[in-house]
Amino acid sequence: MPSWRDSGLRFHTYRHFLRKRFAARVYRVSLDGGFTCPNVDGTVATGGCIFCNNDSFSPSRRHGHADIAAQLDDGIARLKARYGEPTRFLAYFQPATNTHAPIPALRALFHKPLNNPLVVGIVIGTRPDCVSGAVMDLLAELAQQTYVCVEYGMQTMHDKSLDWMNRGHHHDAMLDAVARSRDRNFDISAHVILGLPGESHADMLATAHELARLRLDGVKFHNLHAVADTPLAELVRNGTVAMLGRDEYVATLADMLEVLPPEVVIQRISGDAPREYLIGPQWCLDKAAVRRALDAELARRDSWQGKWRR
Repeated sequence: MPSWRDSGLRFHTYRHFLRKRFAARVYRVSLDGGFTCPNVDGTVATGGCIFCNNDSFSPSRRHGHADIAAQLDDGIARLKARYGEPTRFLAYFQPATNTHAPIPALRALFHKPLNNPLVVGIVIGTRPDCVSGAVMDLLAELAQQTYVCVEYGMQTMHDKSLDWMNRGHHHDAMLDAVARSRDRNFDISAHVILGLPGESHADMLATAHELARLRLDGVKFHNLHAVADTPLAELVRNGTVAMLGRDEYVATLADMLEVLPPEVVIQRISGDAPREYLIGPQWCLDKAAVRRALDAELARRDSWQGKWRR
């Protein structure tokens, strides 16, 4: 039985993983490296993803400083004020595409947080089509010095949905990135969105089976939600796109967890945004209620992550 099941959990939570991995309370500090994205600056496309407003998704964009060390100090102070005295931190390069720069600039940037003795690793959010061989070598180099997790924006396995969101790549980019990430000693994580227009329940479950097949280290689940100043916001306002209700989202998420391997860390179970940015759905503002609903649904089923894994 997995250790998280011994703890009475029904899925492999990020908190459990961090506590076991580092033997300490660990929190992520969001850092803004000043990156853009290849589907914004014209490298791949322009306009960006249909749902994306980095100011709404990334605390470092809203509260950041130009200097990484200053951002880190400020983020640590904020987390200590909120949670007490957590003992260790992960430097999380969060907004935009954090490998979209020349290698010397990336190397200098990623090493800066490691000068802080409270930092036990780095997390790098990026796109699967933005990890060249040189980037992979740099990530492997960093992984020899500290814990590294690379978060790929997979979103879905379905190319029709990637086209709809103006993602600028197809699922084959994710397959390539994951294959080239193997055996480089860093963790591999994926972001996935549930409730994309045109995706059936079977389509979402197919993405879950694909996540299981890829044997990733972690997954972040997001409900499709609309934030201000995005094309998606207008589609929601005019009724073109409807959002999942909480009960439907939770039931779908439970279905997906049941087919994921028990060792996969569930790093996030829902997406949200600051109240002043969020267009909908409003239920995602109450993250604690989403967690309670998921726990209740799994308990109702007498189920857990990996129960139906084949």
